[in-house]
Amino acid sequence: MPLWPVYTGTSEPHDGIDRLPAPPPWRAFDGGPVLTTPAETDDRSASSPDRSHRARAYRPGEETVQLVNAALYLRRPLLVTGPPGSGKSSLAYAVARELKLGPVLRWNITSRTTLRDGLYQYDPLSRLYAAGRATARELPPDGDLEDHLRLGPLGTALLPYARPRALLVDEIDKSDLDLPNDLLNVLEEGQYEIPELVRAARHTPTAQVMVDGTDDRVPISRGRVRCRAFPFVVLTSNGEREFPPAFLRRCVRLELRQPRDAHLEEIVRAHLGEIDDYARTLIDRFLHRGAEGELATDQLLNAIYLTGAAGLEGASRDELAERVMPYLSRAGGWADDEPVAF
Repeated sequence: MPLWPVYTGTSEPHDGIDRLPAPPPWRAFDGGPVLTTPAETDDRSASSPDRSHRARAYRPGEETVQLVNAALYLRRPLLVTGPPGSGKSSLAYAVARELKLGPVLRWNITSRTTLRDGLYQYDPLSRLYAAGRATARELPPDGDLEDHLRLGPLGTALLPYARPRALLVDEIDKSDLDLPNDLLNVLEEGQYEIPELVRAARHTPTAQVMVDGTDDRVPISRGRVRCRAFPFVVLTSNGEREFPPAFLRRCVRLELRQPRDAHLEEIVRAHLGEIDDYARTLIDRFLHRGAEGELATDQLLNAIYLTGAAGLEGASRDELAERVMPYLSRAGGWADDEPVAF
């Protein structure tokens, strides 16, 4: 029987992804040969202490759980907007951990990022240098091409894995105007080509190409990649720009807000364990000050940890908490020497 919700938000790993129902007919993909999803520890850069902790400690709200499951069922990207520190990127790591989707593939976006950066990287200069050291007898035509090409995070996510991979496209709103639509086309089709391998297919029909995050190689036939299990794609945005309607209608959209009251206490416990009376006081002050300016949840976590670890009391403790929870932005401007009302 199908399982709803597949993602529960409890942070306990399980195999519920195997009970995901068949996709809608318009989102069914049939790429192959089928690849085994790598273990979470296979990519050491994706299993840093920070990312591992965030994956365990993330506590989603009810709306987040519902919309993550909608994206999984519909095989659609999840566009997540919200203020800094609201947990946009942490969500991808939490879902990947609970559903055993392997290491999260992360693609950080800048104004110079192109679609090809996410699909693959090819270094023609290193290949030219290598060719100058080889002889025609040592290498067949195009036989060394695969040694100078590596799939990017998006290109790796679209490989025909048995289980969906998790792909975090971070700060998509920082891209140039063309990238969202370029990205949309690839995610809509679930496939792409590597022109260099397509041209070389006459001599090398199947290339063994390195994937993102590790030096493992996968077979790519005639330069074409087609997914099998559509990846769980999280696109994060700070709300700094508008996206084209065609892009928005193909995404499941989630807007995160700063947590409040009991939810905020739950988050603090998940990160730091049981909280004392002073921590509750800081939580109350954090919520009160949040009405006057922008604050991030990780500022509160830093303040609670630091004031406890420092062993201070009274006014010194309050002053230290004040210093690590300045407003990120405030209505009417902000002066560096202006005191903080705490």
